[in-house]
Amino acid sequence: QVQLVESGGGLVQPGGSLRLSCAASGSIFSIDDMGWYRQAPGKERELVAVITSRGSTNYAESVKGRFTISRDNAKNTVYLQMNFLKPEDTAVYYCKAYLRISPSSSYYPSWGKGTQVTVSS
Repeated sequence: QVQLVESGGGLVQPGGSLRLSCAASGSIFSIDDMGWYRQAPGKERELVAVITSRGSTNYAESVKGRFTISRDNAKNTVYLQMNFLKPEDTAVYYCKAYLRISPSSSYYPSWGKGTQVTVSS
């Protein structure tokens, strides 16, 4: 069974920083794209950032220049460094990974349960 577990959320003041981590564990053969999404109360879940297995990245316009996504393939872990946080960044942040459990299987999406980020003074 595959699990994605996020950590690093919390309460931070505007202008502050947080670093989120998401570790994938279980019977994993390989991981393709990994990404971070967020969902604020009353809003749709939205893409924050994504990174391919080769390290190419893409960001939502609202976080460009403030957030940085990275990954450690040896640890099956993806990170999100969040700087200059704003109150509008407040949301539950979810990790998503496309992974496969054998060389012959297809990649499928797997989600973590989320970690709360609150930006408030």
